[in-house]
Amino acid sequence: MSNDVVNKTRRRVLTTATTVVGAVGVVAVAVPFVGSWNPSAKAKAAGAPVKANISNIEPGQMITVEWRGKPVYIVRRTSEALAGLQKTNDLVSDPDSEKPQQPAYAQNATRAIKDEYLILLGLCTHLGCAPMFRPDVGAVDLGGEEWQGGFFCPCHGSKFDLAGRVYKGVPAPINLEVPPHAYESDSVVIIGVDQEA
Repeated sequence: MSNDVVNKTRRRVLTTATTVVGAVGVVAVAVPFVGSWNPSAKAKAAGAPVKANISNIEPGQMITVEWRGKPVYIVRRTSEALAGLQKTNDLVSDPDSEKPQQPAYAQNATRAIKDEYLILLGLCTHLGCAPMFRPDVGAVDLGGEEWQGGFFCPCHGSKFDLAGRVYKGVPAPINLEVPPHAYESDSVVIIGVDQEA
């Protein structure tokens, strides 16, 4: 065998080996790089649905849970509170919830899947302050006899009834938002998942 044949064979072996090692190196560098584009576990958890146990909420009480870094208010309304919603129809700007701040399954008189439970994002639709839960009917500082209970935003004075509907003549332009939610059972609601029709 001549040296030319040996050199050509050696050259092919070295070229092939270098190509294979180079390809393996590119894959080794690319996999973590491409993997870094995926959201972290913390980011995935921040957007994940949240389960809330509602079995211990007494009638007239509210609890707050966190979903996507935002407060979600869950209120268990009394039969008196539900009856009071009729009294505020003429006082609120969007009594029929025609503007889209709620899923279709909550676009009704109580803005809820189950009338007893109100589920809202706890952020004022004016500038995002957290409205205070004020269930006290007839509160003098909120309108006296017209006030049937609801939410008051201390930042700029916006008022919402116990369906999260915004009163007329306040800075907030629209009703409080109803987040997507579904009932897993009578005692557990999942925030962040749409109720199946």
